[in-house]
Amino acid sequence: MKGHRRALLDGMLFLIMIMLFVPVVHAAGSPPLRFGFYTRSCPAAESIVRRTVRRAVSHNPGIGAGLIRLHFHDCFVRGCDGSVLLKSLPGGPKAERDHPANNPGLRGFNIISKAKRRIECICPNTVSCADILAFAARDSSQILGRINYPIPAGRRDGNISSFNEVTQNLPSPRLSADQLIQNFARKGLSADEMVTLSGAHSIGRARCSSFSDRLYNFNGTQAQDPTLDRNYAASLRATCPVNGGSDPTVAMDPATPNRLDNRYYAELRAGRGLLTTDQTLAESPATRGYVDVNARSYSVAWAAKFGRAMVKMGSIDVLTGNQGEIRRRCSLVN
Repeated sequence: MKGHRRALLDGMLFLIMIMLFVPVVHAAGSPPLRFGFYTRSCPAAESIVRRTVRRAVSHNPGIGAGLIRLHFHDCFVRGCDGSVLLKSLPGGPKAERDHPANNPGLRGFNIISKAKRRIECICPNTVSCADILAFAARDSSQILGRINYPIPAGRRDGNISSFNEVTQNLPSPRLSADQLIQNFARKGLSADEMVTLSGAHSIGRARCSSFSDRLYNFNGTQAQDPTLDRNYAASLRATCPVNGGSDPTVAMDPATPNRLDNRYYAELRAGRGLLTTDQTLAESPATRGYVDVNARSYSVAWAAKFGRAMVKMGSIDVLTGNQGEIRRRCSLVN
């Protein structure tokens, strides 16, 4: 009976997704992204990505969180063009993936490369790395949160990856709510969509260095962050000692660390947001209402919002048509 009820909810979720999807954004004068883009040219593309991701996540759930984050980091720098996947070349300028915001924290590069190799065997020079990354983020959402949404495709791969552009575009983990709103607005995303996408922090891990200023002052004494639950702060200090030397990782969501769900917002309301950018959402008048709505929402309703926001994010400044290229290897331009 429970299985039947879950299947029914999943079906309802899918229908809600279809009915409420946002229009897909694309550059003026270029072809739009399309659902079923590879139906004729490479019909097995999405299933290959799905199998590759499922196999990886079954061995390590953290990979799913990594793939969602990888897609976000890609889209916020130069648009969703796979530029985050490019490696720095010897003697050349550093690429995005070598920036401290991405290295060593970003994961999932090898999963994208593995899916690409399998696709190239049957559909050479057809499916872009940018599309594979978008599919992989969607599949991770489905595996870890039963959030399944159709992905429009047709992205082309960029051939530029700039280290310096990461600093200019990616939000720092220490921004205020107002700064986050401005950062996401520059990418065409609303405050509500920003709070919704932040729900991806219900999975994954963060290094102690990204939030240690909430635990300790510059002189090593304990910081008194009034927005941080005391018991939660004590548990974080146990994992992140002031003079630990190493930089351990901590689960982003202490309640359901391996499930993508809206429990994240309840944790924020209880003072258990890990990063400054998490907790500020519940403290700021500009975003508190969105946190409250998401915390009270049925999981299927929040899942629909998350899917729509992911589709919109995945359409930021995309290259289509004859723009860019279809890389043969995701880490190198042709």
